[in-house]
Amino acid sequence: MKKIILLGYMGCGKSTIAKKLAESLEIPFVDLDEKIEEKANLSINAIFDTHGEIYFRKLEHQVFVELVNSPQKLIIGLGGGTPCYANNHELLNGDGVVSIYLKASIQTLFNRLSVNKSKRPLIADKNELEMKGFIATHLFERSFYYNQAQYKVVVDDKSIDAVVKDIVSILA
Repeated sequence: MKKIILLGYMGCGKSTIAKKLAESLEIPFVDLDEKIEEKANLSINAIFDTHGEIYFRKLEHQVFVELVNSPQKLIIGLGGGTPCYANNHELLNGDGVVSIYLKASIQTLFNRLSVNKSKRPLIADKNELEMKGFIATHLFERSFYYNQAQYKVVVDDKSIDAVVKDIVSILA
């Protein structure tokens, strides 16, 4: 196993869990969005504003392929939409890859995203009802892609340590 890929909807805990998992397994964690920002020398928002979504998705795919093909062991945290574009979901089942969908309920996602929604452009301007509807619709649209992952770990009502423990047991 060379690559552990964590995917799921925004707010499911990908980055937080990946950092803890990286400590536990002593494998470096790479956040795909941060790698994209490094490569473009722009923030994700600036890439969207300056070049548009199609450019971003092409760059995202290119950086994802580079990470999957790099020789080192890595934990890769994907952006919420990554599996849904450019056939990225096909990379979730490649050789030397273990992909894990961090599955959270609409209520869990709503509770987590409500706390810092101003940092999330997709939901920043939505009221409570609109936000729940947006999350539900988005999750439904993306579920096919998320379910391409080899494993699912439900994160609802679990501590970070408990989720990491679940992942470690999958990897054992």
